[in-house]
Formats: sequence, structure tokens, C-alpha cells
Amino acid sequence: MARILSILLIILLFPLFLILALIVIIDDGFPVFFKQQRVGKFNRRFTIYKFRTMKKKTPDIATHLLKSDKFAYTKTGPFLRKYSLDEIPQLLNIFKNDITYIGPRPALHNQNDLIQMRTLKGIDKLKPGITGWAQVNGRDSLSISEKVDLDFYYMVNKSHMLDLKILMMTFLKVIKAEDVSS
Repeated sequence: MARILSILLIILLFPLFLILALIVIIDDGFPVFFKQQRVGKFNRRFTIYKFRTMKKKTPDIATHLLKSDKFAYTKTGPFLRKYSLDEIPQLLNIFKNDITYIGPRPALHNQNDLIQMRTLKGIDKLKPGITGWAQVNGRDSLSISEKVDLDFYYMVNKSHMLDLKILMMTFLKVIKAEDVSS
């Protein structure tokens, strides 16, 4: 069902997809997508897709670890990130069955502390999502241990009602551009 919905959303959002791709090309040329290794279910690695918001030669590390991220962003990068527009290509990851709509955000390939803490609590058994309980409860402002605690809460309390609540909270957070570091 998630894969069918991803195809429908890709078709529905295709005009926006093209506009955003064109913005990225005009801003900083090709490639349009940022591809990065992430850690998914059972700690398996996969390639996640996003619209590129950083300049081409930016190191592949977490944004908060950059010495000065001001100079790493493309002109439109902060706007794309602020409103989570860079995340739209992750519908391709849902279609590929790498992630789902709601679950813990997939860890970066080099976030060993986060991966280890999630594994110890069994969170690695969940399929990661585009959004999740930690995302709507602090996003970029959370410490790693806080993220893990929120991911664990989600795992223990996972339900359709909680997923619906997360979906609604995500929509509000994106509209308000809350808890995003850019």
C-alpha cells in the first residue's frame, strides 16, 4: 500500500518535483539529487535521495559538524530545508521499500553512537520513515539520547492513531518551519 501511495504522490507532485529540480539546476547546476548512505531496518545501508541543498564539494557529514554551514548551502538550500522540500525525493525511497512514511529517521552512515543506541533498544528492527515521533518533538534540536528515547517510545506505542498524530504534527511543523537548523 505504501508503495502504491508513493507512486500516486510522485505523479501528483511531479510538477513541483520539476520546478524544484529546475531551481537546484539554476542555483548550482547538476546533480539535482543529493545521495547519501543511510542506515535502515536491521542496520542495512541504503541510498537516500534528497534535493541538493549544499554546494557540490561539501563534505558528507552531518550539517551541524560543518565548520561554517553558511558557505556550504546553495542560495536556495536554506529555503528548501526550512520547508522540508528537499525531502520530496524520498518518495522514491518509499517506492524502493527502503523507508516508510512514519518511523525513526534513518541514521547517517557515520552516526555510530545513534546506530549503537538504537540497536541496544531494538529500534533497528523498525523501518525508518520520512517523519517520526522524534521529528515532531524536536527534530534538529534534540540530543542523540533524546532522539533514541523518542524512537523507543514510538516503537513501544506504535499504532495507526499515533501515526495519524505524527502525520498531522509533521504538517504543522513543516508549515511553521519549526525545529529546523539551517
